[in-house]
Amino acid sequence: MRVTFLGTGTSQGVPVIACSCSVCRSADSRDHRLRTSVMLSASGRNVVIDSGPDFRQQMLREKVDSLDAVVFTHEHKDHIAGLDDVRAFNYFTGEKMKVYCTLQVEEALQREFHYAFSPTLYPGVPRIELHRISHEAFTAGPFALEPLPVFHMNLPVLGFRAGYFAYITDANFVPEETFTRLKGVNTLVLNALRADPHPSHFTLAEAVDIVGRVNPARAYLTHISHQLGCHAEVEAQLPPHIRLAYDGLTLEFDSPV
Repeated sequence: MRVTFLGTGTSQGVPVIACSCSVCRSADSRDHRLRTSVMLSASGRNVVIDSGPDFRQQMLREKVDSLDAVVFTHEHKDHIAGLDDVRAFNYFTGEKMKVYCTLQVEEALQREFHYAFSPTLYPGVPRIELHRISHEAFTAGPFALEPLPVFHMNLPVLGFRAGYFAYITDANFVPEETFTRLKGVNTLVLNALRADPHPSHFTLAEAVDIVGRVNPARAYLTHISHQLGCHAEVEAQLPPHIRLAYDGLTLEFDSPV
């Protein structure tokens, strides 16, 4: 299995429009962050977790020519806005795109992309096949995924575990049930928005504490704001087994599960 970080930025991305801070002016490519998403790949098959506003750009950058499914963590715009662009995959495969999400996310998709769910479909709209998930394990493409329930302030969000890999974004609280589900994980991806407190995201210090409790061999931080600081400077302060993720980073695993 291969994991590709399609985007590692917060809802505005980095650089932020009209901002002239040192991060937004940085020449380090690792400080240029599209909206957060990852892609799981195995045996030529791909599954994307979240399709934000930069989904088209991410697919083109990674030269993705086939996609089995899109899995959603939650319904915020920076995680669902790019779903319309699965039309290209519809066109080349002649098949609907499988989408895995909770009822809450499903209702948001039907509002935001109402034209894709109309009884009379306009030619060229995205063709979607919804698969409702909750807290039980399910299969998307070649991957067996276990949901990881967390909270984004008061909003229920799902992270996902695939074998020894776990991915959690947009969270500031991990229930005990989820810590149990994280036992044995050796690679953890977790959101770390900035150093200062935030009502719905882990700070850098809080994320480091969560990593310490889960105790994986390695961890990568994502959903990073320009307020966190420049990649090189922040990473230099972290323990060796905790790194900042960056767009285009890939991780390799021996097994798809």
